[in-house]
Amino acid sequence: MERLIQADGQPHYGIFKSAPKQVNYRDFDFRSPMGRRSGALAKWRRFHQFQYFGVISDELIGGCALANLSLVGIGFVYLFHPASGRLLQRQFKLPLGFGTVFSQTPDDGVCELIQGRNRLRLENCAATGEKRLLVELDDGLRIDARFSEREPAFQPMHICTPTAVNGWVYAQKVAGVRCRGQVRSALGNFDLAALNAFAHHDWSGGYMRPETHWNWACLSAQVGDVRVGLNLSCGVNETSFSENCFWLDGELLKVDGVRFQFDRDQPLHPWHIRSGDGQVELRFTGEGMHRERLNLGFLASNFKQIFGRFSGELRPLGRPVVPIDGIWGFVEDQYAKW
Repeated sequence: MERLIQADGQPHYGIFKSAPKQVNYRDFDFRSPMGRRSGALAKWRRFHQFQYFGVISDELIGGCALANLSLVGIGFVYLFHPASGRLLQRQFKLPLGFGTVFSQTPDDGVCELIQGRNRLRLENCAATGEKRLLVELDDGLRIDARFSEREPAFQPMHICTPTAVNGWVYAQKVAGVRCRGQVRSALGNFDLAALNAFAHHDWSGGYMRPETHWNWACLSAQVGDVRVGLNLSCGVNETSFSENCFWLDGELLKVDGVRFQFDRDQPLHPWHIRSGDGQVELRFTGEGMHRERLNLGFLASNFKQIFGRFSGELRPLGRPVVPIDGIWGFVEDQYAKW
């Protein structure tokens, strides 16, 4: 698919085998809920885009995200050291996105935030299938991490769903891929390949609900002889189609709708995550959390990403059960108004 938005101004909807070469949102026939056509300013104001790169291992957990919310560019990065319980984290907010660059080509191009001597950079290369995270901060923290969707072969989730009365969301997700690279920080220096680290990746963009909420879960690990990845959500990307899935040795297996049960006031307490088709039965217990809160009235976010351990079972249809025993991963509780 060359472009996500068709000649009639409407997106391609569904789950795709490959990513569109361009998310050409400016060609979308964007209208008000009452059917009035919207101009270029409204298209710019309401289009939001995210990219996230996470790293999981027993010795080091990390995450970095960039977001283009039109009125503000946002970035964060954190590292968590399970053995010591130490957490390093930085957040950046740039009015009107000055100092940021966002590419609308999901499998190619660069998304970047620069503020002073701080750089967060996410590179996607169509020629090699490689995704790369580069972080350089003024306190000396440096992350250079990467993975390939081709070595070995991997089937990403590519999905586009309608949202509310006048929007859509395109997303592509990856989990359960080996990660390599280097980390230099106050927590120590790490070789990600030597840690047997895994990565996960999310590229999302579209006209999301003006006020929305979602939960999300992700894990990546080696379970016996099988590489396992998991991506589950509730509250977004669920109209007509769902992004819920897990991967076994890079093969994508779809999952029904999921229910997240947890105490919002105590997010480090156990979560229970179950799918309607019985393929997922998991318990998650948090070990640490990255949190951001922003309330400007017209723009608000209450974001909690918790890292911890999963236990339970994945029950792929017609296949042996995959036991999940103390595997590191993430859950998320997000409210957004934009």
